[in-house]
Amino acid sequence: MNSSISTASTSEGRTVLVIGGHGKVALLLAAEMADTDNRLISVIRHAEQSDDVRRAGAEPLVADVTTMSAAELDRLIEGVDAVVWSAGNGGRAGAEQTYAIDRDGCQAVVDAISRSSSRPRFILVSWSGSPDHGVDPAVPFFAYADAKAQADRYTMASSVDWTILGPSSLSLEAAGGITVLPDGHSAHPDTPTSRQAVARVIVAVLAHPKTTSHRFIRFSDGSTPIPEAFA
Repeated sequence: MNSSISTASTSEGRTVLVIGGHGKVALLLAAEMADTDNRLISVIRHAEQSDDVRRAGAEPLVADVTTMSAAELDRLIEGVDAVVWSAGNGGRAGAEQTYAIDRDGCQAVVDAISRSSSRPRFILVSWSGSPDHGVDPAVPFFAYADAKAQADRYTMASSVDWTILGPSSLSLEAAGGITVLPDGHSAHPDTPTSRQAVARVIVAVLAHPKTTSHRFIRFSDGSTPIPEAFA
């Protein structure tokens, strides 16, 4: 891990650590937070991604949470106010790598937060269909769906202060409002959710812990302004 960046909180605002910092949602989150008093540290696996992260408005930190020891993970999250998990293999590199990232890596971070004396909040970006995905084990997408579902269940059973976000099918459209679905309901697979909206929901969740803590929030594009959805 590149240890040249301190993850300690600033006096002006929150220090947020996002894992999966070069992903589309994380880069949009960096842009959303760039003009605030908050500090965003983006964990990336490859140094060549650093310039993209800086241009988006965050501080890059090169580390691979899937290979870090427990002690290294403890140091990674030391002093931060919140950890956002936005990493995901999406099943692209085969089942073994998918489980290593989407399940095992996520669970290791949850364990580190559980051990932390500062107990940062944990925001996990999942997907709307995770709890009841029903994906056929014979299809390649099953590994991703199963890994996400296991990570979600592990998080919800932990002692951390968690929020899980379940957007529907992600798009690159500009954000508008959202529709927050009733508990236990998932969006139709073809219902879109803007990635920019997901980034803005993360910002809103950070700002409204009382109304978002210990919730699995499933949502899609809709008409409710995002700040009002969680106020």
